[in-house]
Amino acid sequence: MRTRVSTAFLGLALLSACSTQGGPYPSLAPRAAENIDPRVPVVSPIRSGPVSAGLAAHLAALVDQAQSGDAAFRDAAANAERLAASAGAPSSESWVVAQQALSAAQAARGPTTRAMGDIDGLGSTALATKGGISQADMDAIQKAAAIVSEIDQREAERLDVLEKRLRS
Repeated sequence: MRTRVSTAFLGLALLSACSTQGGPYPSLAPRAAENIDPRVPVVSPIRSGPVSAGLAAHLAALVDQAQSGDAAFRDAAANAERLAASAGAPSSESWVVAQQALSAAQAARGPTTRAMGDIDGLGSTALATKGGISQADMDAIQKAAAIVSEIDQREAERLDVLEKRLRS
């Protein structure tokens, strides 16, 4: 009789262990997005108005930063190209010096890439803080982004040529 009671008690204990909560599971309650009617048109977050003076000044400063950074990059890239042209076999001293010059040219791209990132962030920051952005501000951001993107693309292509030259 005693073994039957302890076996029954053990069985109940094992069953109760299976019913404990295992962890924080996500709620199955309706989400906020489920309350949105997909048939209702979404209001555009683009507002009308002139380019804000603060944004225009900030964009001009970022474009200037990229352009002055490009001047420093061109000097560093010219030095790297000169050294790569006279570089010996891989792992030779002249090849290592050319690799170091290539690294300096890559580092000189910093102002351009930072300007690109800052310009990209301006639009999203305006959307997050103001809830919208004027068409004029959006156009100014896109124009500045196009200028800096062209500089960045030109620098990237020049570095690719240098890297290929040093690989062979």
